[in-house]
Amino acid sequence: MYRVLIVEDDRSIAELVLEKAQMWNIDCRCVENFREVMTDFTEYRPHLVLLDIGLPVLSGYHWCREIRKVSQVPILFLSSASDNMNVVMAMNMGADGFIAKPFDGAVLIAKMQALLRRAYDFAGSASLLEHRGAFLNTDDGTLTYREENIPLTKNEYRILLCLMESKGKTVSREKLMERLWKTQQFVDENTLTVNVNRLRKKLDAAGLTDFITTKIGVGYLVE
Repeated sequence: MYRVLIVEDDRSIAELVLEKAQMWNIDCRCVENFREVMTDFTEYRPHLVLLDIGLPVLSGYHWCREIRKVSQVPILFLSSASDNMNVVMAMNMGADGFIAKPFDGAVLIAKMQALLRRAYDFAGSASLLEHRGAFLNTDDGTLTYREENIPLTKNEYRILLCLMESKGKTVSREKLMERLWKTQQFVDENTLTVNVNRLRKKLDAAGLTDFITTKIGVGYLVE
């Protein structure tokens, strides 16, 4: 089930979005404390963020910038301030879409579903892979979790990429070794074990405990 974080201070609009999304089996959380939007973001690990521009304390633009520092999760702005300047500013800050208020609930759901399909249904070819709130950027090989970068060696990145591309499925040791060492020469299997164990220690230290599961005699997976 997809998770959507609703950052909207108009309670009636937030509840309308919540009701429509649940009809389509989309889980939602509404932000209550508009000083702690990033706390909700990191705890809830949404697949998509609905973001109003005019918010208490700090604007939606501020929170868009903060989210983009750590994640490429789709962001969809909802706002009555729908003049060209605001639309252009939102898109330049990294938003993936803009819907003007008042809006039709069916149109909103259709837009949300389109963004979710684009971001996650083709995750194997996406530039950003996500699991348990950790984001692996396939463009630059970086791993980010809770606003912190986790340094990876080339082999650690390749292992994680292979596992996250096949999320929920066991990847054999043979396939991992082929991805890591595309060569005909023999490579000791212990070398793979050492690399996986080092990667696990880094993930554990960052708070991603049990991120990689071992299937004895078969291989590894993330689930």
